[in-house]
Amino acid sequence: MTTPSTRTSGTLAEWLLPLGFIACGAWVVWNGPSYINSFGLGAEALAVRYPAASTVDLLILALLPILFIAGLFAVRPATLETDDRAGFDRVSLFLGRVTMFLIAILVGVMFFEVVMRYVFERPTLWANELSLWLAGFVFLFAGLYAMQQRSHIRIFLLYDLMPRWLQKICDTASVLMIVGFAVAMVWGAYGEARDKFFRWETFGTAFDPPIPATMKPILIVCICMVAIQAVSNLILDWSKAKVLHSPVDDLDEIAD
Repeated sequence: MTTPSTRTSGTLAEWLLPLGFIACGAWVVWNGPSYINSFGLGAEALAVRYPAASTVDLLILALLPILFIAGLFAVRPATLETDDRAGFDRVSLFLGRVTMFLIAILVGVMFFEVVMRYVFERPTLWANELSLWLAGFVFLFAGLYAMQQRSHIRIFLLYDLMPRWLQKICDTASVLMIVGFAVAMVWGAYGEARDKFFRWETFGTAFDPPIPATMKPILIVCICMVAIQAVSNLILDWSKAKVLHSPVDDLDEIAD
């Protein structure tokens, strides 16, 4: 059984590092064609439409992995989160923090659009597409976080009746299916994702964000990370004793 943390507040770094990562990530994504051109990976048509990356662009790109690594060292489990931080857990926890801030930003964008549309009667051209874009990232990163926290939907009716050795077999089979799905996804979707990214395919609206160019590759990356996290969970939980699950346990944790 995973041990829940009882920590109720985070350090300043745990707030600033995810926000900095989001800011730098947004800059890098929005200027993606410039980076592609600078590294000579784009088509000639892309080079005509977009300039090469500037010095500022390259500095922000270099800052992105620094913030990510710093975030891995700074992140700590909060109340009701599992206290396991081995293997791949720090990556999932940090991206979980990023996801939480993305949800707040998404709500802010939607609130801004509602005010502009119904109070000032001046709807934006970008809020709807930006909301879809952010929601896509939230959905993918939240799946990774749910896997790390073992909070995805599970039915324990038969699982709890099994002896521990049979539970391990079921756990192994589940992880193998997750890994198999990830391999199949990479095999089947890599070519399309690569093409969409290098031609910087956009959404085709007035705002015209590069949703296809970004969401298809990040989908593959996130599915692979979920598979890695599933393997990490299997290794960490292998030697743990059998646990009986009950919905009352979740209610007790929330009450505490």
